[in-house]
Amino acid sequence: MPSPIKPRLTSGKVYRTIELSRWSTNPSRTAQRLVREGELTYLAKGLYYRPRKSKFGKVPPEHEELLRAFLHNNRFLITGPDLWTELGLGATAIFPHILVYNTRRSGYFNLGGRTYYLRRIPFPANPLIEWFIVDLIEHYDMAGVSLDTIEENLEKSLRANRFNKELLRQMGTRFGKKRTRSLIGQAIISSGEIR
Repeated sequence: MPSPIKPRLTSGKVYRTIELSRWSTNPSRTAQRLVREGELTYLAKGLYYRPRKSKFGKVPPEHEELLRAFLHNNRFLITGPDLWTELGLGATAIFPHILVYNTRRSGYFNLGGRTYYLRRIPFPANPLIEWFIVDLIEHYDMAGVSLDTIEENLEKSLRANRFNKELLRQMGTRFGKKRTRSLIGQAIISSGEIR
């Protein structure tokens, strides 16, 4: 009986079971064998990871790599408290999940021991910092900050020219609800723009 084929797997890559079919007519069995041999790590149903090793041991998959395989595409955006806090508009919350906007799925998913909160909502392909302001305002309740605090800090930041007013207005118009557009408009007017 011939020995099983040893696929050439790339360290740090997440594989879907179907991707193993290029080396086997039974990819599920091949995946199980590779897990037993330590070549792959099971992440979730149909997802396996070829561990990358460091001097501290196995490194978990990058979020982007894991999401690419899980969602079958690259059309997603990782956002949330870490990015909102960097805006300096008063957000301080810590969120226990990784917030991901995408075009395919919604819900909480445990992938490789980490929980992702996926939401299908519109987002730009290459978001600008002004879009993240709109995102924060839309999700202020998740960010642990009040709308009054955001408006006050946004007004100060606009007065200091930290953000582009016109881009902010465009992002608000395109991606924000009425409340968000109103808050942005008021902050722009209060920061010194006369319209």
